[in-house]
Amino acid sequence: MPAPQCATCHKARAALRRPRSGRALCGACFCAAFEAEVLHTVVAGRLLPSGAVVAVGASGGKDSTVLAPRLGISLRLVAVDEGIGGYRDAALAAVRRQAARWELPLTVVAYADLFGGWTMDAVARSTAGSGRSRACCTFCGVLRRRALEEGARLVGATHIVTGHNADDMAETVLMNFLRGDAARLARGGGLGSPGEGGALPRCRPLQLASQKEVVLYAHFRRLDYFSEECVYAPEAFRGHARHLLKLLEAARPSAVLDLVHSAERLALAPAARPPAPGACSRCGALASRALCQACALLDGLNRGRPRLAIGKGRRGLDEAGPPRDGEPERAPAPDAVPAF
Repeated sequence: MPAPQCATCHKARAALRRPRSGRALCGACFCAAFEAEVLHTVVAGRLLPSGAVVAVGASGGKDSTVLAPRLGISLRLVAVDEGIGGYRDAALAAVRRQAARWELPLTVVAYADLFGGWTMDAVARSTAGSGRSRACCTFCGVLRRRALEEGARLVGATHIVTGHNADDMAETVLMNFLRGDAARLARGGGLGSPGEGGALPRCRPLQLASQKEVVLYAHFRRLDYFSEECVYAPEAFRGHARHLLKLLEAARPSAVLDLVHSAERLALAPAARPPAPGACSRCGALASRALCQACALLDGLNRGRPRLAIGKGRRGLDEAGPPRDGEPERAPAPDAVPAF
């Protein structure tokens, strides 16, 4: 049976049936509709003011690659090298190819340079056998957020854009519900964060776009992206939330966006609201305790060694660092690394 005509242009043959609407569209009309919707999200949400210098968090994956085409603002690509052997090098290669294709400046910041020699491989070795080896993705998320902030400041950005799509956000909402994390649920709505505590404002233009449509857009635009799963991802709690989300979506196709919108409308009773965050005593970042998550995490990893201090504008390292080749492993004490 031949493919139907595109429901928009009525000329070309349809290449897909759009997941969110069921309309049969050709590749060109689908891409035009997708771009118009993302642009509407940016404009209607007033996410990026005119003249903004935007740091796009580019991981090499499909989501950050879709974000990069110009929207009339000054763009800078910032990639984070977490130090994951056999994985990150290939992803960074995709980022460099796409940056060259669009002629956009690219800056790569590495965990090893920012955090006193610590890489994710070193964190995994240090926490192995401590009962926290499955928390690699949690640790990485904390450090990655700080690294992206540092990279954005390095390139003079005024705003940070990330490629989180609707599926990512729905998984996060599910995870926070399952963990009973009222603090994160309370601040999980909206299309970004205003930049409290001196942090740069962040936004997520793809938050209302499904992962399926992001993949389809990347395919039709022939974007160069890396699709392999991180070697530490199979142990992550997010995988359980992702599996549950697929089951919910099979029973109710609107489940993904329903969860995203539920986070936007969620309001906690006054008695359930977490205390107002203050400033980290070490780096000044917004924190609900004396130390922000990044500084507390590094304190735990460095327990028993000279303490690593991450201060405002400080990118150097003290004597502290991960175990070097040939050096005996020194796992932190059971209470050394906070469970976030």
